[in-house]
Amino acid sequence: MPLTRFFVLLVLLLSAAAASAEPRVVLDSTSVNLTDFRIGYYIDDSRELTYQQVRDRSFRETASTTSLGTNARVAWYKVILENATDSDLALDVQMPHAYHVESVAFHEERDGQLVRSEILDLDNLGNSGIMYHGVAVYPVTLPANATTTLYVRSFAYSHQWFALDIYDEEHSRQALVATNNDVALLVGMMLALVFYNFLLYFATSKLENIFYSFYLISGLVWIALSYGLVASLFDAYGDEVFMLNISLITMPIFLVLFMMAIFETKTRYRVEHRFLQALLVPLCVMFVWGLFDISAALKPASTAAVIMMVVTLSVTFSLLRKGNPLAKFFLVGHGFFVIFNVMAVLFYKGLIEPTYIASHGVGIGIMLEALMLAFIISHRIKILEDIRASQDELKKQAATDPLTRLYNRRYFFAEAGYLMEVAKAHQQPLAVLAIDIDRFKQVNDTHGHAVGDQVIITLARALKAQSRNKDLLARFGGEEFVMLLPETNTDQALACAERVRAAIAAQRIDLSPGKQLSLTVSIGVATVNLATDSIETALNRADKALYEAKHKGRNQVCLNNDNQTTEPGVTQKP
Repeated sequence: MPLTRFFVLLVLLLSAAAASAEPRVVLDSTSVNLTDFRIGYYIDDSRELTYQQVRDRSFRETASTTSLGTNARVAWYKVILENATDSDLALDVQMPHAYHVESVAFHEERDGQLVRSEILDLDNLGNSGIMYHGVAVYPVTLPANATTTLYVRSFAYSHQWFALDIYDEEHSRQALVATNNDVALLVGMMLALVFYNFLLYFATSKLENIFYSFYLISGLVWIALSYGLVASLFDAYGDEVFMLNISLITMPIFLVLFMMAIFETKTRYRVEHRFLQALLVPLCVMFVWGLFDISAALKPASTAAVIMMVVTLSVTFSLLRKGNPLAKFFLVGHGFFVIFNVMAVLFYKGLIEPTYIASHGVGIGIMLEALMLAFIISHRIKILEDIRASQDELKKQAATDPLTRLYNRRYFFAEAGYLMEVAKAHQQPLAVLAIDIDRFKQVNDTHGHAVGDQVIITLARALKAQSRNKDLLARFGGEEFVMLLPETNTDQALACAERVRAAIAAQRIDLSPGKQLSLTVSIGVATVNLATDSIETALNRADKALYEAKHKGRNQVCLNNDNQTTEPGVTQKP
């Protein structure tokens, strides 16, 4: 019997010790700014316990910021506040994530008696004065040298993400003013990216831009909702607002669609495309489920997130192995997303200690991935521009003479046809010059082809200097060049030809110290009869005038006016 009494006494002593070991917050100053302290918690699986019933239950210890996972929809928290000062303390107990729950209740107890209760139903706030932009602010006055116990009941929609802070009046005001500045910055950056990508879509009609924009919209909606920006800006709470959490499901849907578009999996990577298609099926099922019961649809969200990460990473590694130039960048961005989301999932399930990075992991991961996806889009645009530039360069090479960089014969005829149509439409005059280097064969035979090439290059530069932007200048081969002059009548064409002849005659090419080579050309001019001429017939008449200039002694300009009205004072072919 004495032994039995001993064990009973020991049990009572241990129980008393356990009771006395309950975490408490001792306040020994009138300045109070507490964001990290110990509290008790009890998970109410029945979701029906009252304050009177729960106060006799055993509470487990945790931090004032904690996550109990998705299986703790209803939890009670116990905070023992001991005022160790000689004056009453007027404090605010803040629940910064109140916007994230269905309801929250505060029960204030002193000396074993209920002093005050405050219940918030976020679907029906009524005239409650303790909700401030998503933060529940419960004012409490602690008598001097007395202990007050606060019981807080949190009924969460999905996961039990809880925090309590205790402030004096000044610190409480500062905390409320500083709420969500970081989240507003993230949302603002993402809105800018959305606007930019919508502009890109309208400019390019690329599907990846529209998928990326909707991915960003889904991400910023979820960030703004989950981190309290919606509540802070719009005082919006309850079931209807909680429905916006469906963006957590639409976000991976648009990410997968973005991958299909940016990597062109449908046409280039059939196996990877089928894997991404298979991933879309459960995501779309979850989306439809969420339209009817968003709380239930979000329960498997963590598992779905793991599956999505595994599939998308596997596809990215496969694309990287196959040499896709964008895969490495996507892997970096998606790697950030995966790392921070794993931290967030562990936090939501209550498996790791709450930290800022863990609690904001999804938002940080979305932002980092969004920035990398923006880089991928920009990099792809650069790749396409490089390809287009290469194609343009090839077209230019096909259209130009490699020595002089003037247009060649083929391009001249194609462009001249267009210029003739323009001249006909506007009834504007058009003229053509045929230009040939005098005694060019002699230059080649005497000084070699290197000097001959230098002569041709010098002539080309002089022709460019004497031509207008709208003139069409081409090398037809060897020492023969052609100029087509839009909006130019006979007198203007002759004046232009004379300027060209004089400018070339003034050119000198250095052969050796003290020795130079002069250069002259003969030019034939013909104006185009828009009613009867083709560009070929006009060129033939310019060639006839050119041969006449050669016959008359070279370094001259001659006009062929066949099929034209004779103009007085102009040398014509007889």
